[in-house]
Amino acid sequence: MTKITTPDMPKNTLKTGPMLYLLTNDDEFDLLYAKLAAALATGTIGLLQIRRKQVLAQPNGQENLYAEAVKIVALAERYKVPVIINDDIALAAKLGVGVHLGQQDGAISEARQQLKTNQIIGRTCHGNVTFIKEAIDAGVTYIAMGAIFVSSTKPNANTITRQQLIDGCQQAANNKTEVCIIGGLTAENIRQLRGLPIAYVAVVGDIMDLPILSIERRCQEWQQALTNW
Repeated sequence: MTKITTPDMPKNTLKTGPMLYLLTNDDEFDLLYAKLAAALATGTIGLLQIRRKQVLAQPNGQENLYAEAVKIVALAERYKVPVIINDDIALAAKLGVGVHLGQQDGAISEARQQLKTNQIIGRTCHGNVTFIKEAIDAGVTYIAMGAIFVSSTKPNANTITRQQLIDGCQQAANNKTEVCIIGGLTAENIRQLRGLPIAYVAVVGDIMDLPILSIERRCQEWQQALTNW
């Protein structure tokens, strides 16, 4: 299998198989920060996304999110983990990090104009071949496919079939674009997908819903699950 890297990853982190891509949840910030610190310290996290919908919904949500993000980015930099901002190109540009865009959350061309060439751009594509082609043609770093399994974070999200995932992986591989999977993934069920050319395994609840003292062990279990892919 070809080795997988990203523009933001230092050369010494080059590895085979998927990287663990951690997304934040909506915990109160001090608790969130402590959980992130515990996860990042294990060295198993390859990419981190800041996604704080409840913070954004509060008064002064943009200002509060920026203040949080500055602290999270500094923490991630300590462990040389690239950061992605969910949906907000302007904030990503301001922080000097990457961005993940849903289908209705901004144009890839705009992100390419505002971000540096080494900053990661991801696009939600579900299992839709048209979305995948559009994202690849626009020059994304990765396409995100899912939900793979039923998710506690987005319980109403439609799951995709294994054949859709296989077809999307092939389409991406043919165009030298990476694949991220998301939706209900655990360190146990991820084994069902072994062998597929996946770059990132995106996880929220399976790590972030745990108490702080359980996170180190769970990250180690993820590392074992992604070994010998």
